[in-house]
Amino acid sequence: MTKMNDYSGDYDPSFSHDKLSREMLLKLLRAYSEYVLKVDGYWYITVMNRWGNDIALDCDIEVWEKAKVFELKVMTEAYNMKGDDVETFMKYIQTHPWITMSKYEIDLRDANYATLTHITCPTLFAIEKEGSGREKRQCSEVDFKFMKVMAGFFNPDIQVTPLKLPPRESKDDICCKWEFKLER
Repeated sequence: MTKMNDYSGDYDPSFSHDKLSREMLLKLLRAYSEYVLKVDGYWYITVMNRWGNDIALDCDIEVWEKAKVFELKVMTEAYNMKGDDVETFMKYIQTHPWITMSKYEIDLRDANYATLTHITCPTLFAIEKEGSGREKRQCSEVDFKFMKVMAGFFNPDIQVTPLKLPPRESKDDICCKWEFKLER
């Protein structure tokens, strides 16, 4: 059976994602990731415009405290990811739904030590464009909190250290850099 590269033809009453080509599935993965990222940004901005950034940030944290646990469970089960070390956590980072939207580098030195560098970050770029300075709080509070939540899902002893966080001195700077360490 020929796999579909798009759905430009006639209506298929027996349509299934199983009929899609690998290229089309990858295109959809990126589109779905972008969609989720945009929805997150739209609801945040809507709440912020109505009730201010403090309430929007509180709501953001409350939503993601629930969603992150769900996401971790679903994604690790789907990938059959098992392990309690930094290496397993970095495997998760590679599969994270939003990672396809960023350019990043992982330097995995061994199973218990890695750094993650975000070279690009659509969220940071949008916040910088807005110009209100929200990036400092978003990256140092919210992102730090959820990096610890994600690492802790694999092993609560994984130490998370931000090595470089916004605000950036130049648009040519990296967006952020994180260190993950597990001492056994």
